[in-house]
Amino acid sequence: MITEHLQHKLSLLPDKPGCYIMKDENGSILYVGKAKVLKNRVRSYFHGAHDMKTTRLVSHIRDFEFIVTDSEKEALLLEINLIKLHRPPYNIMFMDDKSYPYIEVTGTNPVAVRRTRRLTNKTSQYFGPYPNASSALEIVRLINRIFPIRKCRTLPKQVCLYYHMHQCLG
Repeated sequence: MITEHLQHKLSLLPDKPGCYIMKDENGSILYVGKAKVLKNRVRSYFHGAHDMKTTRLVSHIRDFEFIVTDSEKEALLLEINLIKLHRPPYNIMFMDDKSYPYIEVTGTNPVAVRRTRRLTNKTSQYFGPYPNASSALEIVRLINRIFPIRKCRTLPKQVCLYYHMHQCLG
């Protein structure tokens, strides 16, 4: 049941980590996944028995693309971003309201650095996503410890405790 086109593309798969993008006959993205070894993971869709959802997915696959990454972690981050960008019908994970945290550097004066899950402020710069939320928090703490950046969300009328501890310019 595997077409020559798919057979040829399967032979091109590397023994490296990365993401794969399954497409239907119209080129629409059906599913985005990640793999520690692309060759093994993508081939597994076309061999052996699967559950109903996977069997239905495979019956619609007419083409696929893959993106090689340097590590499995990088593949995970790429997978998350591709799922959020394309919203494939067969990906139900990562499509809920929960999201990975980002580090926000506000574009306002004075500048603030904080952890956020919403990318709403157009004047801010965002770095991430971070699959480990505590890592993002540690980075924000480190930046705030090294640089005397504002930590208050709203500017108080008087200088704050951080100013007196020489951790904020007030």
